[in-house]
Amino acid sequence: MPEIKDKNGMNIGLFTDSYSPNVNGVVTSVETLKKALEEKGHTVYVITVGQDAKTYNYDEEQKILRIPGIPLGIYDYRMSSFYPLKVINRIRSWDLDIIHSHTELSMGIFARLFAKQYNIPLVHTYHTMYKDYTWYVSRNIKFFDLGCKKAVEYLSKFYCDNTADAFIVPTVKTYHLFRDEYHYDKDIYIVPTGLDASRFYKENSDKLKVLKLRRELGYKKKDFVMLFVGRLAQEKNVPFLFDIIEKSKNPNIKLLIVGYGPDEDKYKKEVKGRALTDRIKFTGKVAWNDMPTYYHVANAFITASTTETQGLTVIEALAASLPVICIDDDAFKSAIIDNFNGRIFKNQEECLNIVLELASNKLELENLTSKAAQSIKKYSLPAFADSVLDVYNVAITKHNKKQSFGTRLVEKIKTKWKGGKKNDRSLKS
Repeated sequence: MPEIKDKNGMNIGLFTDSYSPNVNGVVTSVETLKKALEEKGHTVYVITVGQDAKTYNYDEEQKILRIPGIPLGIYDYRMSSFYPLKVINRIRSWDLDIIHSHTELSMGIFARLFAKQYNIPLVHTYHTMYKDYTWYVSRNIKFFDLGCKKAVEYLSKFYCDNTADAFIVPTVKTYHLFRDEYHYDKDIYIVPTGLDASRFYKENSDKLKVLKLRRELGYKKKDFVMLFVGRLAQEKNVPFLFDIIEKSKNPNIKLLIVGYGPDEDKYKKEVKGRALTDRIKFTGKVAWNDMPTYYHVANAFITASTTETQGLTVIEALAASLPVICIDDDAFKSAIIDNFNGRIFKNQEECLNIVLELASNKLELENLTSKAAQSIKKYSLPAFADSVLDVYNVAITKHNKKQSFGTRLVEKIKTKWKGGKKNDRSLKS
């Protein structure tokens, strides 16, 4: 039976539908976990969907296996076979001690089937608040949306309840979704995604590169630049930020939007129609390595999204010493403390007042900025790895107990049939 290997480390398989070069919260979480576990001495394999429909690719150095997949038509997401036979023997050769799935779709189903067939403990992390994304299918038609939300609830509970030895959520918000809305009554482990914070630290930034980018974007020293990083789609509530810029009237208050998505062209047209192109700029997709520079260009981070599970961009902003202006949502409350490392608003009026205050009160802005980077120690890589490894240990223990019970039961049944009525009593005991 699997056991924690303190000396030599474990062989761990991370199954995910999305991975680099894609850019999103799940990719960041899985990449960060891989690095954190490797730094603890474990061997980590990533099993993911590749960028085309035919090619199997294995990067032996990075230990990344990419399986052919077809596009779903939603962002960069692709779907693969639920049980790709060509890679079974390769994965078996890794002698995995634990499987950790990060999706409920194709690679998540594959993780579930492989773990079951080869008797490997399975841990699952629920990353996405699917109930906030059902409009992609229902197109906001109320009757269909209710049906989609019910299907999402059923599938989420089924996957986490019936297949995983241990279940992880990244925030209290997701915990309450399962406890209060889905009435999930089994153990839930809250493990916030860690962050390789050092790459965002201001002292590690290339100051000349930051100044150059700020000049290219046309920002002046007196400008108060707010940054939003995320997908440009309905669920991120980006037009709310347009309203704030428009109502602020102050020409030195600017908004920098880093990201791309299905509504990008629509948002650009809206900004142009509002005559805000000199105050709101779009960068499109930005390379992962360049992201810290964009954080350092800004004076604050802002978001009005209520569909995050954790809001990793908020934690990245704090690491970059940016105070965060965010909507009152449980996803952010574990990271943002009002009037300490950011400001929390409930409505548009509160948000506008906060923006105007920070844009004009340099002392208050500096006070929040000084506290930002201090508040992310719990998201360090070692802390993240240790928390996940604790859950792995629980999963292995639970899995072994189930297997032990099953073995004892089988032996009793065998004994009954061999020994007749005398041993029938032992089966009942």
